[in-house]
Amino acid sequence: MPPPPPPSARTRLYTRHQIASLIANNHKIIILDGDVIKADAWIPYHPGGEKAILHLVGRDGTDEIRALHSDDALARMRRFVIGRVDVGRGGWVDFLPPVQGGVFRVLGEEEGEDGQVVDSESAPVYGTNLKMKHAKAVPVDASTAHAISSDMTNYPPLDKETQENIIQRYRQLDARLRAEGLYHCPYSAYAIEGLRYTALFTLFQICLHYGSYTFAGLFLGLFWHQLVFTGHDAGHMGITHDFHIDTCIGIFIADFLGGLSIGWWKRNHNVHHIVTNSPAHDPDIEHLPFFAISADFFNSLYSSYYDRVMPFDGVARLFVKYQHWLYYPILALGRFNLYFLAWSYLASPTQVVKKGPAWWHRYLEILGQVFFWYWFGYRTLYLSIPNWSSRVTFLLVSHVVTAPLHVQLTLSHFAMSTDTASSTSSPNSNQKIHESFPQRMLRTTMDVDCPPWLDFFHGGLQFQVVHHLFPRLPRHNLRKAQVYVREFCADVGIPYMIFGFAKGNKEVLGRLGEIAEQWRVLEECRKSAAEELVGGVIGIRGDE
Repeated sequence: MPPPPPPSARTRLYTRHQIASLIANNHKIIILDGDVIKADAWIPYHPGGEKAILHLVGRDGTDEIRALHSDDALARMRRFVIGRVDVGRGGWVDFLPPVQGGVFRVLGEEEGEDGQVVDSESAPVYGTNLKMKHAKAVPVDASTAHAISSDMTNYPPLDKETQENIIQRYRQLDARLRAEGLYHCPYSAYAIEGLRYTALFTLFQICLHYGSYTFAGLFLGLFWHQLVFTGHDAGHMGITHDFHIDTCIGIFIADFLGGLSIGWWKRNHNVHHIVTNSPAHDPDIEHLPFFAISADFFNSLYSSYYDRVMPFDGVARLFVKYQHWLYYPILALGRFNLYFLAWSYLASPTQVVKKGPAWWHRYLEILGQVFFWYWFGYRTLYLSIPNWSSRVTFLLVSHVVTAPLHVQLTLSHFAMSTDTASSTSSPNSNQKIHESFPQRMLRTTMDVDCPPWLDFFHGGLQFQVVHHLFPRLPRHNLRKAQVYVREFCADVGIPYMIFGFAKGNKEVLGRLGEIAEQWRVLEECRKSAAEELVGGVIGIRGDE
């Protein structure tokens, strides 16, 4: 890690055009509290992967960075400060990051840092990468949640003053939650969690010993289902707030006990929290060929996360046409896909972090995977169960029981808006005013309502609105924080979306059915147009 920046780095001012010039020369420039951070050397060390950083290039990422990082991490980031941003009277206006399709070029005669050249009279050029193509949806009646969250007239306008007011109120809300002590983890709650985990694992072992393999699979699946909630807490540093301690807790839970990968999850999940519900960028909604929650996927969208085109091929067309019927069956088998993703991540030469303080986490995860497949695959599935029919039953039951978790993970986003909100700052400018972080989180996320006694079943994931605004807030304090968030929403005029569990499932199925219908109508229109074209050609030849 480099030493702290010299005092001169704190006083040097960078104009918008100089920052554009740095980005045009492939430097990773991020703005944090007015500081200009050059993150090039930091990317290989970032435990959350490089993609999360790339989505903040050219942007004021203050709220996203503060939401996802500890004070110690923020202090380390400031070692990469090269100056302050010269915002002028109008304030900073975000660029579109290159990873999202932003295009930058250097113009004119004015010299910037490292010899870059930029024209002080012209704004940098940025637009849409040719790989980022979006299809227009066929207009049909939308489901309730998606209709509300996609209609920007339901939300505050995207002018600089309004969005800045929302940001300031959001930061005041964060300060209020801290003052109320809601960032302090209630460790006694984990004593109860530990008793629940121990009881479920003990019941699994008892049933396995007495040959009741169906019930053994049931209790093991419930054990995994409950355990993941604490793994989620650890992944967000919501337990001890210490990076290494919480990561080790997450590795023990995810890898050693569950066969999953906390490193893969962090890399994926951090991007999800920054570009929530963006079809081209959010991996949590990129599920082709099985699901499409936006008509954007009809055009074989290019994924910036996977660095490849997601083909809307024959298989995808078939699945999407019936996706509202296949939703639960596919999610019931979702855990098998997570095993594949875990090993794909750990075996990848490019995805895992190889430098910095987190370099050894990969090897601990691999050890955890070996341990898991020894105790579960060999000692349990192979040695403890006598025949293949019982093994298959045990395997399917233990994995299908975890399906509610996968439903919970998709429930708060699949029915919400997938649009990207921005407005032109003035008729004669190509500068965009982008939606503030808190408004975007509230527009793309919904809560699931349930009585307090059911909180253990949902594991805090029912408070996704609160969680997306404050990802490091301990899970057991989310219900208390929800009261303050609802007050904040009423104050700034942003709809707070919340449904019961059954109603939320209905919203998701309605959204999936709507997209399936859009594809069916579009397919029929194409077939009809093709038949008319062929008929016209045959008619012309007949006349000849």
